[in-house]
Amino acid sequence: MSVNPINRRSPTHEIPLCVGYSVTCEGQFSFSEIVARNKECIREVYFPWVGMASGRSPFGIESGYVDYTAGARLESELHEIADMGIGLDLLFNANCNGGDAFSHAHEREVCSVLEHLYEIGCAPQTVTTASPVTAQIVKHFDSNIDVRASVNMRIGTIKGIQYVEHLFDSFCVQRDINRDLEALSRVSEYLHTIGKKVILLANSGCLRHCSMQTFHDNAVAHEREIFSKDNLMWAGESGCRAYLSKEKNRVAFLQNTWVRPEDLHHYAGLIDGVKLATRMHALPTMVIDAYAKGIYHGNLADLCEPGHGPTFAPFIIDNDRFPADWFERTSLCDKNCENCSYCKNVLEQVLVNTER
Repeated sequence: MSVNPINRRSPTHEIPLCVGYSVTCEGQFSFSEIVARNKECIREVYFPWVGMASGRSPFGIESGYVDYTAGARLESELHEIADMGIGLDLLFNANCNGGDAFSHAHEREVCSVLEHLYEIGCAPQTVTTASPVTAQIVKHFDSNIDVRASVNMRIGTIKGIQYVEHLFDSFCVQRDINRDLEALSRVSEYLHTIGKKVILLANSGCLRHCSMQTFHDNAVAHEREIFSKDNLMWAGESGCRAYLSKEKNRVAFLQNTWVRPEDLHHYAGLIDGVKLATRMHALPTMVIDAYAKGIYHGNLADLCEPGHGPTFAPFIIDNDRFPADWFERTSLCDKNCENCSYCKNVLEQVLVNTER
């Protein structure tokens, strides 16, 4: 490309936020009250339906316990959020729908949820899914719905888009290209040329090019079944937290896909929205405030979801200590981390022992 994407910037990032509905209790605030704090910056709130598999734990069910009040609370808050002029994004983004992946039962389930939301005045403007079958079901139900390809589909190339561009109106792009501005620019230019929107997930704490992502996404989709079993207590030792807990692997956190709030302005003109992972975050207000303001003072590991703060304790990743050239170096590098010491040197600068 003739234009260096590093020069795409503005005084503030001015990119609308897409935030995930959370039942986390921060004091006495409901999630709709949390959204109201930054409603000028928020374009969408994405949410799952009660009991359905999604990209996170099923909403309203935990270890077999069903919260029968969850649906009523969700509906009440969706009304409040919609009344603020903020769009609703319904999630059907489970990585696996099991034996129902192609079934009439799945079609009936999807359509029944949509029909209910229309009946109560909370019709979603967007539906996010990881299933091409679900995408077609939604389009047949209402062709005006913006059907969005989930980040879990890992679509990060023009070729990957072309296979499914007839099914989706917007794309939450593969998080592994977040810091490859040349690749992201190519994808963005192509999508905008064909009239599609580009969304970027900014605060994922997952490992870049994670070998375990498919396994983990499938496990999450079947979490109701998994938690009903007598499970291996050591099974979680193969996950990202176990990997990052080893001192020699800490640098991998800096090599991941998250984008600091201070660096969002570099993406102005490239993307149409920033997705924030707040559904399972302990402090969604902190995350939303940081990205709305474009600045964060604190432990960067706590800003991500999953949060890795406890993994590094008593050390923190001090967000105020990042060097001025951080974004330029990490967004235009060749990603051959095994032959580069830049992130290792930055880690020595930003890693702070709070017990000293």
